[in-house]
Amino acid sequence: MAKSGLPQEENMVEQPQTSNIKLQNKIQITNLNVWYEKNHAVKDLTLDVQEHEILGVIGPSNSGKTSFLKTLNRLNELYPGTTTTGEVLLDGQSIFTAIDKHFLRKRVGVVFALPLPLPLSIFDNVAYGPRLHGVKSKEKLAEIVEASLQAAAIWDEVKDRLSTNAFKLSGGQQQRLCIARTLAVEPEVILYDEPCSGLDPISTLKIEEAMQQLKQKYTQVLVTNNVKQAARASDRTAFFLMGELIEIGETKQIFTVPKNKRTEDYITGRFG
Repeated sequence: MAKSGLPQEENMVEQPQTSNIKLQNKIQITNLNVWYEKNHAVKDLTLDVQEHEILGVIGPSNSGKTSFLKTLNRLNELYPGTTTTGEVLLDGQSIFTAIDKHFLRKRVGVVFALPLPLPLSIFDNVAYGPRLHGVKSKEKLAEIVEASLQAAAIWDEVKDRLSTNAFKLSGGQQQRLCIARTLAVEPEVILYDEPCSGLDPISTLKIEEAMQQLKQKYTQVLVTNNVKQAARASDRTAFFLMGELIEIGETKQIFTVPKNKRTEDYITGRFG
């Protein structure tokens, strides 16, 4: 448990109530700490991510949300001076010692805040990953591209112009294309880092609808500064503050009867 100078009862992490239904954990995090040199970005984090759920992660800037997200597929190791301690298990295996980081990043994909399509056609953007992993058959690539674009809820908008440069798509379409590109390498977990931060409400809605469809096959973690988006899209929500997990629970409970006053203050706009 993280420690601070706050009263003990407010420093406790609230866990959701258990039920008779046994939930399967996809990711288990125990005592995770992340430092960037002297900056302690994530502090003694312990939580589970359940299979086929959308876990929303909310909190003000510099609360450790993105650092937590990047740890889940070891992207934070790209930053010099990063130190990570604790345990992160994916299907019971340590992501630090038991899984090669390149294979881990295939299993755990990331969609970033800014859409980053490649300077290629729509088709080649989605086919890029499978080709890297050895898929050469034109028929197989066509199947993967269509299935990925359909899963990302953009197929009907682009099926007649797959040879068009991806940069000609709108911002919302580019973001869904990036989701399709992530899906094309058949991950098990999808991480979203503010995927709708620069998008209009209609594009945001389409991405949230796609996320709901993807729950059938994928586990998803959504980092967002938009508390209303977390309320709409997430099954459970975790509230981070200054690198600590303050509260985690069913989204309806978090947004209607939070157990920690700091959670209530944040979601009602009293700070953040």
